[in-house]
Amino acid sequence: MTQAPDVIADLTAESEALDAVVAKLSDEQWETGTPAHGWAVRHQIAHLAATFRLAGLAAAQPAAFQQMTSRLSDDFDANVAAAMADFVVEPPAVLLSRWRSERATAEKALAAVPPGQMVPWLVRPLPAPVLAAAGMMEVFAHGRDVLDALGVRPSYTDRLGHLVGFAVRTWDFGYLARGLTAPDVQFRFEITAPSGALWAFGPADADQRITGPAEDFCLLVTRRRHRDDLAVRAVGSDAEHWLDIAQAYRGPAGPGRRPGQFSQTDQA
Repeated sequence: MTQAPDVIADLTAESEALDAVVAKLSDEQWETGTPAHGWAVRHQIAHLAATFRLAGLAAAQPAAFQQMTSRLSDDFDANVAAAMADFVVEPPAVLLSRWRSERATAEKALAAVPPGQMVPWLVRPLPAPVLAAAGMMEVFAHGRDVLDALGVRPSYTDRLGHLVGFAVRTWDFGYLARGLTAPDVQFRFEITAPSGALWAFGPADADQRITGPAEDFCLLVTRRRHRDDLAVRAVGSDAEHWLDIAQAYRGPAGPGRRPGQFSQTDQA
């Protein structure tokens, strides 16, 4: 799921799918509020542009990236706001163009990283394919906020496998974000792809188990739906707790979404 050519091509495809939606919007629609409090569509795209800019810098100029991140404050939200500040003020057409440019630069830089070479990142260094999978997570999460705001029902493909694999790899982020110690257990994840294939991770005989459809699993780990509104299930007390705190990003968990916040027809 995380071979470099495939994940970067799939990242491009996922970004282009979201691009096709926002490219049709009027200037007024770019101001539509999304489920993320205080963020309109333009904030979501500005955040993605800033994230791709960081990824491109990390892959192409690791020393410059490390110098830049060394100046970050301990205020996560302030760092996010600063990163997207010069994007969010742009007119929609300019913001869209800049997002496209940052995407292209990042994708080219990630593809050029030699196999096995680590790329510095905000939490810890990552192989370029894994960083691209993190990009898939960002596009899925912020793209879903945009689609929810616009009332657009997405149609996902097995490209979600990259995000599923990334979420399994970062299964402890929910604990770290809350200052908790991850349990000394192994989880078994059995996630059903949009195609019907089964993606399995972890020991087959593990007592702690997570199962469910890929879209729901991705909505859970990006905190775009409350667990009560998803068909993700747990076996075991540790797995059950994990459903409450699961997240595939390192940083404040945020309020997430309320149970029943979205109509049944809109839920995954």
